[in-house]
Amino acid sequence: MSTDAVSAVINVDIEGPKISKHVYGHFAEHLGRCIYGGFYVGEDSAIPNVRGIRLDVVEALRALDIPNLRWPGGCFADEYHWMDGIGPKEDRAVMVNTHWGGVEENNHFGTHEFMDLCELLETEPYISGNVGSGTVREMSEWVEYITREGDSPMARLRKQNGREEPWKVKFWGLGNETWGCGGNMTAEQYAMDARKYATYCRNYGDNKLYRIAAGAADADYGWTETLMKQLSHLGCQRVERPLYQALSIHYYTIAGDWADKGAATVFTDDEYYTTMLKANRTDELLTGHANVMDLYDPKKEIGIVMDEWGTWWNVEPGTNPGFLYQQNTMRDALVASLHFDIFHKHADRLIMANIAQTVNVLQAMILTDPDSGALVLTPTYHVFQMNKGHQDAASLRVDTPAGVPTREVDGKELETVSVSASRKDGRLLVSLSNLDAQAAQDVEIDLRGGGLGDIESLVLTADTLQSHNTPEQLEAVAPQKYDGVTLDGTKLRVHLPAHSFVTVAGTLA
Repeated sequence: MSTDAVSAVINVDIEGPKISKHVYGHFAEHLGRCIYGGFYVGEDSAIPNVRGIRLDVVEALRALDIPNLRWPGGCFADEYHWMDGIGPKEDRAVMVNTHWGGVEENNHFGTHEFMDLCELLETEPYISGNVGSGTVREMSEWVEYITREGDSPMARLRKQNGREEPWKVKFWGLGNETWGCGGNMTAEQYAMDARKYATYCRNYGDNKLYRIAAGAADADYGWTETLMKQLSHLGCQRVERPLYQALSIHYYTIAGDWADKGAATVFTDDEYYTTMLKANRTDELLTGHANVMDLYDPKKEIGIVMDEWGTWWNVEPGTNPGFLYQQNTMRDALVASLHFDIFHKHADRLIMANIAQTVNVLQAMILTDPDSGALVLTPTYHVFQMNKGHQDAASLRVDTPAGVPTREVDGKELETVSVSASRKDGRLLVSLSNLDAQAAQDVEIDLRGGGLGDIESLVLTADTLQSHNTPEQLEAVAPQKYDGVTLDGTKLRVHLPAHSFVTVAGTLA
């Protein structure tokens, strides 16, 4: 073994908790060009579409095995009244999107269009209900409209609008950011609302709801404790109340502060390292919230849903500041790869995560050019693609007995090598990130408990951390087959270029 290589050990025959496929989830809000011009172009568009839904976007996302899609927000969810988005399009009410740009929303993309999109994507819908400005009855009737079969007022209304059979929708959010744009509530206020809304969001037939309470921002562990107290009593043997099945957490990665978050494509190495340090804080936050939840739910029956995560930069110059359109670089890709390693580590509690957002907003998978109609796959898209083999796989522990290289950043230590691994259907997948901006790094992994064959390796890197894809350069940052991996018996050796993401897959023997 070379003296400067990171030494790691993976016991490939000792399975850990399953990595839920839903941690590779997505988020689509009525914000900027995410819905209109992103997913939905209308039936009269020259861009190929099915009932107004853009086909190239659908094709690109299906290639990721997209497991779920969250809609309609975000902050928009708590000013959205679902009945405005059903029936003939010409009769639908127009509203003002007060959160995002002050533009008019014509509600041409509503419940039926969203469910149509999910069917085309072959993905599970995750619907965020309106707790902030809506009513318990409104959300209860939405659940009935979508999921109840047979004869009832809302089922009849659905049939009148062209859908005879109910849809299956498991995931329902009980509001969004209720500590902020979703109502500016205290934890105690929201806890009472969550109990009430959860009560009247009912199971119909075999459609069993997975209710997700609007949880904390960042490190507000008190919010989590308040919600957990509604479900059980510390040290008491009383039967838990199954009001909701998960709590959400939101955390965004920025290099600066909220007033000046930093530019998406123009940044220094120091700003890059600050970004990675802040991204790495996700591990601390998931650990902290999980520790609180363990006190009230030691069997880990209540899940964590990180349904908003990703980078948030200053908008691209010349674009509407309320549309949150930003470019996506190699730096963003490494933020994503680091998050997934952290998500895999917390597979015992984390059941879902949703990157913000899927198309044209924040850390998007896809950018669509409004002038040419071109579709651009971002570096972040490629991380999802390279990692999709981890979905519903058994996590494998990765030990580094001698540690990994670190760098001091803003007075803290940042580990510059990150590794995670899983096994599924007789296949091993190892993901490795080198966060060092300038230096390459070797990793040597001792595979114990099984052999490996038919190795396939990919690398994602670029000339600079600022490199990104455009309609003119669609593959400036794209995965390449990689020959920097060797296997000698059970010793897997991986050379990681500077600022790179590498995956190694093979058949277990």
